[in-house]
Amino acid sequence: MPRTLWVVSDLHVTWPANRERVERLRPADPGDWLIVAGDVAEAVDVVVDTLAALRRRFSRVIWTPGNHELFARPTERFKGRERYDRLVDLLREVGVDTPEDPYPVFGDVTVAALFTLYDYSFRPAALAGLPPAQALAAADTARATLDDVLRIAPYVDIPAWCRERVAYSQARLDEVAGPTLLVNHWPLVIEPTRAMRQPEMALWCGTTLTRDFTHRYRAVAAVHGHLHMPREIRVEGVPHVDVSLGYPFEQAHQPPRAWPLPGLRIP
Repeated sequence: MPRTLWVVSDLHVTWPANRERVERLRPADPGDWLIVAGDVAEAVDVVVDTLAALRRRFSRVIWTPGNHELFARPTERFKGRERYDRLVDLLREVGVDTPEDPYPVFGDVTVAALFTLYDYSFRPAALAGLPPAQALAAADTARATLDDVLRIAPYVDIPAWCRERVAYSQARLDEVAGPTLLVNHWPLVIEPTRAMRQPEMALWCGTTLTRDFTHRYRAVAAVHGHLHMPREIRVEGVPHVDVSLGYPFEQAHQPPRAWPLPGLRIP
């Protein structure tokens, strides 16, 4: 049986129904790899325990964080950048690849786990041209904000961190020869956000700084989560695949599964 690279995101295992599904997730072959593109859970120990269990089943597990892994309360010790660094250290201990580790190669494709965040530059038409503060205020008026404003933003300058992460990713990707699979929790282009029921939420969904990544780095596909709208769209000829599991109440119309990417199987 050929080895397969499986991809999923937004496990949200604090929901019992999702946790049961993840516990049943098994490779088709002992050599299969699994990518988890963020939003495993909010608590650090739950994230680590979940990914460690998956690592015991799959030959390799590759993780990149979503916004939920970065959520923190005022009483917690690790917040913002320190929280991310803590997750990286703990996941390395259980054998899970992170965005800080060397990019693994599956067949002839370099699997690049990215962590680029967002900078409020994804704007729906109604907010086009507004400065960030006004765009965020308009989203608040529309009741279309995310919990990030309470559980991430108080502890770190997110746009500044986003710029740093994009520059870091560019520097590493510039050293890659050959095709890539780009994996990020947030979409790399704005087009996937245009189907959102509350378009103002696009502000928290990515950055225009990654617009050219797929062509610049010869991507066979770009994989993301975050939107909870599992589907594939093509942007300038490149597949952009939302692999979100999502919440149980969202799954009636989208049966949950992990997605094997076509063309990434090797004997």
